[in-house]
Amino acid sequence: MPAPRRPPPSVASVVVIGGGVVGLSSACSLAQAGVRDVVLLDKSALGSGSTCKAAGGVRALFSAPVNIALGARSLETFRDFPARFGQEIDLHQVGYLFLLSTPEAVAAFEAGVALQNDLGVPSRMTTVDEARRLSPLVETDGLLAAVYSPTDGHCTPESVVAGYASTARRAGATLLPHCPATGIDVRDGQVVGVRTESGTIRADTVVCAAGAWSAEVGSWAGVDLPVTPLRRQVLVTEPVPGLDPQTPFTIDFETSFYFHGEGKGLLLGMSDPEETPGFTLTRSDAWLPRLGEVIERRAPALAGIGIASGWAGLYEMTPDSNALIGRAESVEGFLYATGFSGHGFLMGPAVGEVVRDLHLGEEPFVDVSGLGAERFTGADQRPELNVV
Repeated sequence: MPAPRRPPPSVASVVVIGGGVVGLSSACSLAQAGVRDVVLLDKSALGSGSTCKAAGGVRALFSAPVNIALGARSLETFRDFPARFGQEIDLHQVGYLFLLSTPEAVAAFEAGVALQNDLGVPSRMTTVDEARRLSPLVETDGLLAAVYSPTDGHCTPESVVAGYASTARRAGATLLPHCPATGIDVRDGQVVGVRTESGTIRADTVVCAAGAWSAEVGSWAGVDLPVTPLRRQVLVTEPVPGLDPQTPFTIDFETSFYFHGEGKGLLLGMSDPEETPGFTLTRSDAWLPRLGEVIERRAPALAGIGIASGWAGLYEMTPDSNALIGRAESVEGFLYATGFSGHGFLMGPAVGEVVRDLHLGEEPFVDVSGLGAERFTGADQRPELNVV
């Protein structure tokens, strides 16, 4: 394993564990707010966990108000990213298009669109014919309706990582890739330090932004973070003849099959109902026949297009598909932002602001109290419906 660029400092005010977009956004927001001696640790390269293996979608098209707000706030940041962080991220606001094939899905999305509109998101229900015009590769047999949100889209995760990392460093944060955290020291219910392979950092605040690895990090401090890793695979096709560059991020809601433009081809994927939880990061061909069946039915023009590349990454699943954001009740100084169930990249900018405010004792722009880990000890669970 490569050595960190420099050894960890002996003291920090805040240690962020996890160098994906959530951790980097948090470190950047804290440092820009004047918090001194912010240190971020990652066991590998920045963004090398789930962030840079994401499909790159950015949207506010969710069913829960808090998720809509987090998505919309992040979209504002993505739109302004080059000016704010000096980094082009190839944002394509081509929209999101959910294809609906059951009455139950149509009813749920109609309710969602009404809520989204109330919160300022310009989503709308569309006819099947309009869905085909928006996404010409779609075969509409069996569809009842669709939902379109024109301000959503996709961008490049690696570029977002680079922008946050450079800005965080300029603001005074210390970023230490290839420097794994190995433990958290707690004394009398208070965080007092973070252990690494290169020494202990004395600190009274730690932020767990470790994604799929968060359950282990929480256990170091005696905090239960119910996050389960689940492999998701992504493919990139060879060039697609006549591909419309304005093709929206298209999702067949019933099957979770999705695609969006990637250069002259498409980036596509689908959940695998036979996938079992675990830290599997190698690609497998076992799901390809199921994927092929869905492509034949929903986008048959793609059936003859070759696959150029692909990869596997990890979703960080929670029992209700909602994130875990908050401050531990049992351990002072332990904050967490994890469990985004596939949507950490798109919510990362807003979550960084929330983590900053939680640390500073200020009121976040959105109420995240319902995302605390303690919700799983009671009945206050409302699953996010728009998860693919």
